[in-house]
Amino acid sequence: MAPPPLPLERYRSARGASLPERDWPMTPADKVALRAEMRRLRRDLGRTTGNAAILAASHVDQLPDAKVVAAYRAMGSELDPQPLAIALAAKGRTLCLPVVIDADTPMIFRRWSPGDPLEVDAAGCPAPLPLAEGVQPDLVLTPLLAFDDFGGRLGQGGGHYDRTFAVLAQAARIGLAFAGQRVERLPMESHDVRLHGVLTEVGYTPARKADPA
Repeated sequence: MAPPPLPLERYRSARGASLPERDWPMTPADKVALRAEMRRLRRDLGRTTGNAAILAASHVDQLPDAKVVAAYRAMGSELDPQPLAIALAAKGRTLCLPVVIDADTPMIFRRWSPGDPLEVDAAGCPAPLPLAEGVQPDLVLTPLLAFDDFGGRLGQGGGHYDRTFAVLAQAARIGLAFAGQRVERLPMESHDVRLHGVLTEVGYTPARKADPA
């Protein structure tokens, strides 16, 4: 069973105290504090939920249909997608990884299979070599620091996935996370792109439709 969402009240800007939940603002300082707290929480979850990646992979059949799936290489305490990638490959899915070529442009994707050689991209993340085939995924797995029931996602702040989602409008956007990273409704900015759902160790949950602003 998934744990209840974590409250965000203490990160709520004082100037938004009287606004509806969907409209309250989060200042840059609020986001810095929230990211720091969620990084700490994710590290703790990684230590206490050691089999979460394997459990998440066991729910592979709950994911939306896709032929080409973009995984990622876990950095730090991110939930490791390797078991899920192996499960997807066993079902005949083509896998790929994102590649940051330039910090301010959308990522590209190169075909990848577990065990293929990797090199560091412009963001410092492991990525397929330039000779790997370029592909366009129809499902993108994304790491995150926090998520909510409405497709809200709190990332590291670099904007790489939001810029990429904006140009891959037809691809399914799926977060991969520990169930304990779920929070109350995250405030969204104009450049933020909502997820279609999140896969955790307890299963896949489609995003609920957000109320109109």
